[in-house]
Amino acid sequence: CFVSVTSVPPPHLTIRPGSPVPVNTNNPGVRKAARFGVYRYNNSSNDLFLFKESQIKKAMVQVVRGLKYMLHVEIKRTMCEKRNHSSLDSCHFQRKKNLQQMMRCYFEVWITPWTHNVHTPVAHC
Repeated sequence: CFVSVTSVPPPHLTIRPGSPVPVNTNNPGVRKAARFGVYRYNNSSNDLFLFKESQIKKAMVQVVRGLKYMLHVEIKRTMCEKRNHSSLDSCHFQRKKNLQQMMRCYFEVWITPWTHNVHTPVAHC
């Protein structure tokens, strides 16, 4: 469950430090930030199964001593059990109706690539 911080690309080359600006939800940096938010959720939940991002609804980024991503993400329960420590990339969403669950989450993920540091101060689902 490791994502390289150094491979997070800048969201847009013309972003200036300061205020948050919208960024494309398909941006690779946005997708990696969403995954960090999901890791934070999975580490704090009591669910037997891992959750994975299903859709990034809205993304903002702010340049402030690194990149601070503010993300609205839908996450869904997967078929992978936590105890197996599966890679989320290989986890499929639940197919059994009674086990399916979707949540809307807000994540703030702060990435400072030059220090290889990721901090997820906010993960509300």
